[in-house]
Amino acid sequence: MTATPVFAIVGQPIAQIDGVAKVSGKAVYTADVPLPGTLWCKMLRSPHPHALIRSIDTQKARALPGVYAIITARDITQNQVGRRMWDQPVLAKDRVRFIGERVAAVAAENKAIAEEAANLIEVDYELLPAVFDELEAMKPGAPLIHPDMASYHNAPDPMPGTPNTYDHKVLVYGDIEAGFSQADRIFEHTVYCQSHHQGHLEPHAAMVQIAEDGVVHVWETIKNPLVGRKQMSDLIGIPPDQIVFHTQHIGADFGGKGSIWDSAVVYWLARLTGHPVKSVMTYTEELIAGNPRNSGRVTMRTGVKDDGTITAHHSKCTWNTGAYSSNLPNGAVGGGLWAAGVYRVPNTKFENIGVNTNCTPRGHVRAPGAPQVVFALETHFDIIARALGLDPVEFRMRNLIETGEVSALGEPFHDLHAKETLQAAAKAANWGSPKPASGRLIGKGIAMYDRHTGAGVGNARLTVGKNGHVILHTPAPDTGTGAHTIIQQIVAEELKIPLSQVSVRAATSENIVEDAGVGANRVTHVYGQAALMAAREAQPRFVEGERDFEVRVVYNGERPEGITSVCTQVAEVEVDPETGRVTVLKMVSSHDVGTVINPLGLQGQIDGSLVYGLGYALTEELKLEEGRVVNPNLGEYKLPNVKDIPPLDTVLVTGATGPAPYGGKAIAEGGNVATAAAVVNAVYDACGVRIVDLPITAEKVYRGLKAQS
Repeated sequence: MTATPVFAIVGQPIAQIDGVAKVSGKAVYTADVPLPGTLWCKMLRSPHPHALIRSIDTQKARALPGVYAIITARDITQNQVGRRMWDQPVLAKDRVRFIGERVAAVAAENKAIAEEAANLIEVDYELLPAVFDELEAMKPGAPLIHPDMASYHNAPDPMPGTPNTYDHKVLVYGDIEAGFSQADRIFEHTVYCQSHHQGHLEPHAAMVQIAEDGVVHVWETIKNPLVGRKQMSDLIGIPPDQIVFHTQHIGADFGGKGSIWDSAVVYWLARLTGHPVKSVMTYTEELIAGNPRNSGRVTMRTGVKDDGTITAHHSKCTWNTGAYSSNLPNGAVGGGLWAAGVYRVPNTKFENIGVNTNCTPRGHVRAPGAPQVVFALETHFDIIARALGLDPVEFRMRNLIETGEVSALGEPFHDLHAKETLQAAAKAANWGSPKPASGRLIGKGIAMYDRHTGAGVGNARLTVGKNGHVILHTPAPDTGTGAHTIIQQIVAEELKIPLSQVSVRAATSENIVEDAGVGANRVTHVYGQAALMAAREAQPRFVEGERDFEVRVVYNGERPEGITSVCTQVAEVEVDPETGRVTVLKMVSSHDVGTVINPLGLQGQIDGSLVYGLGYALTEELKLEEGRVVNPNLGEYKLPNVKDIPPLDTVLVTGATGPAPYGGKAIAEGGNVATAAAVVNAVYDACGVRIVDLPITAEKVYRGLKAQS
């Protein structure tokens, strides 16, 4: 470990730069943008999970006073959209594939008229057989959801001979069969993970205005405006330099705001009417037609020696991606291909299968794929440790890799602090201390996760005014993480000026060729480095007293190989033997963080991550019955609230170096992943009930307790 350098501003607990604007109500979000003559858009959505569209009658709706335009798929030139594979129509054309799919759209003078008009549209459907479970969808004879999938742009790589699969990837390292033959014992377990909404409190919103010169102006709740511009350009056939994305405040993201959403619809309405058109989803629409986390099954098979040494590991992830994979940047859920963490596994095989069903389309949610895989891996290892008579911490210590060793995929690691992070968490949690003599069902569970710092292209434009005030323009919106505050600190640190002399502003997409946007644990690395480079380039001129100048920087950060951030969490829970209710008494979260740029922001990320993980573990589930979401409001969806949050101890393993400015590492997606496994393992330690399907409800624990008796 090296000593953390001393800075003037970096390392200080600075409040968020936009905090006052948000709490005072002055922050302008997409739904707040005031444009004269704006019309409201409402969608007609499918009531069926799978059906052919025989006809659409809009006559009654068009006759309603205040209606300006109605469009269906027939009115759209290019109707397919997607991040990678273009498999989702802007408006359903020949068939609908899930309950909630957009079928038609109305533009009217106000929201109430638009909604009334949408309800007057009559659609004649011919119902088709539907399939909702990923395993059923893969069986011979299952209803085909995308009969013409091979014709899509960036057509997928389906599993040969298996219907409704759109992705099948296999990674192998070492000799898996030889590894299993060397094992004294082989363990295999399967877990099920539920669908889970991002829970961002600002729903998707979009507005489009077409200027007199033909330039298309877009306001949207999107975290990567340049990606949105590319999608919009592909969709409407207009060059990117004729499309401008305007970045507003974003009311959280958690992975769900990485694609154009209703702007793909309102563009066509704006073009027809000559007016700006705005769409704001209700939260019911969010829950039935958003892009929640993939549900699915994860099977893990591991060979071990009697002393706990792992000889082979095979994981198989089968993801339910719903009707479309359009919201997945790589066309697949990647978590299953990194399903051995930082454990020493000489022989591995990872399988990842994406499956379409007639459910709500799935997308990215904080650390996509990782909570599911880590829940499987860390409960699997907990079972193995106990079966071998080993303490769960000791089992992990024996199998964690160290600096200089390679990962399960052959990646050499350096500056790795997995063991230190594990030991720090165990110590803070008093791991191994005797249980209370009162007879209460109290237990502790532990789980680990590691995540690389993300990479990509980031832009920065630094301007210095006559009065010496510095403005850093960035195309990366602050989604509530405090990213702009980090950038402000870096610029002030490098120019050796007070924070009050630095502003950070969200730039439009104009004059920017390429930019990665927010996501993938990249922001402090990519945009922090871009800001650092811009400040250092400006510094000599600034010190000499030059004013009214501009510096532009493009930082192209590659994925930092061999550097990862490790998190270990310990949960302490109590189980009520009469009801099965699980109460989390305490959480310990230990993190390998590198240089801390803003300790206040860091703790906020850790706290928020932990609450996010507890929701996934205990309360949140997007419940579907025959493809219909049956808890389509926040009252029934059950986000955790303040009464669900236990005391939290945070332990930082500092001194490690990372790719972000000054040796910082990523934190945003590190703290919510291991939580569910830690709680599940603690429940087992408390009462002997092993939960293998999330969330952990009182009913499941109660049934487990009854089965024991």
